[in-house]
Amino acid sequence: MRGLYRKAAMAVAIGLVFTARSEGQSKKASTDPAIAAALESAMTPGEGQKKLGFLVGTFDAKIRTWAEASSQPTEDDGVMIGNWVLDGRYTQMMLAGNVAGEPYSGIGYAGYDNTTKKYMATFMDSASTGMEWYTGGFDASGKRATLKGTVANAVTGKPSPMEMRLTLDEAGNHVMELWGEGLGATPFKMMEITYTKRK
Repeated sequence: MRGLYRKAAMAVAIGLVFTARSEGQSKKASTDPAIAAALESAMTPGEGQKKLGFLVGTFDAKIRTWAEASSQPTEDDGVMIGNWVLDGRYTQMMLAGNVAGEPYSGIGYAGYDNTTKKYMATFMDSASTGMEWYTGGFDASGKRATLKGTVANAVTGKPSPMEMRLTLDEAGNHVMELWGEGLGATPFKMMEITYTKRK
């Protein structure tokens, strides 16, 4: 029993130390104008987030997929609903439809990191158990974006580079292309989704 009490006392002491440290850091941050300004900038939605507004709305989706570079694509339909979440900090995209004639659904999130000045996207779907993560940005025109990531190849288990390419217009319509190596070594377009915004 004495050992149990000693462990409990140590846990309480460690907790108090961490609490004191965090309280001290909070007080320092709140009294240091530079730190307070940096934290405020990092957490406040702004122009970077607003640029993702094209993802918000209800869209009809035309889904094309390629098994390999030389194959003919399969063509299917779907619907995507995009919303702002967490007070305009991120967009959430819910996609439902078919791929190669089979039911398919996915969830994606996109955001802009005020600190790194980069756009980020993550996607998960009913065709895998892995989450995809991409980072990148828009070109000078503001109408094209390229985000890169790495996923585990389902056949080899090894990391495989992926690239998401976006093209958008003033009305909010946009095309998402997903490029990867598949089982080869040369990247090819594996998926293309054309999103047409409903009026």
